Amino acid sequence: MSTLKDKVVAITGAASGIGRAVAHESALHGASLALADIQGPALKQVAQDLRSQGAQVTATVVDVVDSDCVDDWIRSTVDTYGRLDGAVNMAGIEGDDKIFRNFTDTENSTWDKIIQVNLTGMFYCLRAQLRVMKQGAAIVNAASTAALSGRAGVMAYSVSKHGVLGLTRCAARESGSRGIRVNAVAPGPVQTPLMDRILQEAGKKDIPAMEMHRSLAIPRLGTPEELAKTFVFLLSDDSSWTTGSVYTVDGGAMC
Repeated sequence: MSTLKDKVVAITGAASGIGRAVAHESALHGASLALADIQGPALKQVAQDLRSQGAQVTATVVDVVDSDCVDDWIRSTVDTYGRLDGAVNMAGIEGDDKIFRNFTDTENSTWDKIIQVNLTGMFYCLRAQLRVMKQGAAIVNAASTAALSGRAGVMAYSVSKHGVLGLTRCAARESGSRGIRVNAVAPGPVQTPLMDRILQEAGKKDIPAMEMHRSLAIPRLGTPEELAKTFVFLLSDDSSWTTGSVYTVDGGAMC
């Protein structure tokens, strides 16, 4: 069984959805945690829940598009725990006021915001983490099955997640000689607050996303807890010769 005993793991997007599930699963497997999210009250609640279960946790409000804020968070994590052994970069957005936009209707501000959070913010996190990590450390980035093919109606999001795969592979290639692994997980449709918003908007516009899970090999939505187990495996020494890989956890969407 994968173990994170005596490891220090930093997680962005930890206040909800898959990030929260990864935090709980990591704590279950023995990790000390440095949690970050832009949602302060929700993050505080996650940290309190984990501490009540005996986990060692710090919680910091972080906006990943602010490189100084990201650097300060990682520096504080190392000051508190003495090192950083693992990181999960979950923070991301699907859009702004609307999720679904045609290519020609996508405004500059929408494109800029999605790329800034999902791609530039990911770069800031990776850079800060790699600066302090040592041999044996591991990073797992949140991609999406939207990174594996073109997606109509969510072009900016899909492009940003394609970029995440590029960041993951480049970081893996550069850091492998230092004994640091970098991988990505590409979730399919998972029951999260984001999915609730997608389905709500899709229903209003009669978009086929309402029935997306019915075409999967396993015809149901996934759960954050199911995804979290793959993240923990990739953080653990059980995946010691795995780097630059993309794990699709999608109920068979891409098969």
